[in-house]
Amino acid sequence: MSAKPVVLFLCVHNAGRSLAARVLLDHYAGGRIDVRSAGSEPGEQLNQSVVALLVERGLDPGKEFPKPLTHELAQEADVIVTMGCGDTCPVFSGKRYLDWELDDPAGQPIEIVRPIVEEIDRRTRTLLADVLSEAN
Repeated sequence: MSAKPVVLFLCVHNAGRSLAARVLLDHYAGGRIDVRSAGSEPGEQLNQSVVALLVERGLDPGKEFPKPLTHELAQEADVIVTMGCGDTCPVFSGKRYLDWELDDPAGQPIEIVRPIVEEIDRRTRTLLADVLSEAN
């Protein structure tokens, strides 16, 4: 790993799960990790329930937008975390992969999305500790 590890979160639309993971890990990492996200088929807009839950936690996802996965983005990553994109997320050799099976928040009310975001929060904290210990 480089001096500043790069973590890339991937899901289909880059509008819910990977958005939440990127914002949460970036917050917890405090600049120690370069955190990115993308989608295999980026959506048109962010999941408003996910946005509301992030804002509720005092986080600002206002600069976020669904981004497409590019070869360059994947090549720069030290760790790639996939979230329910199945075969639509390509595999890049030489990368460390984690697959987080999480329900898709698309079209779900906030009561259904809340536990998904809570699980992403838990996993990002664990990932942070893991990535930082590998970087040292």
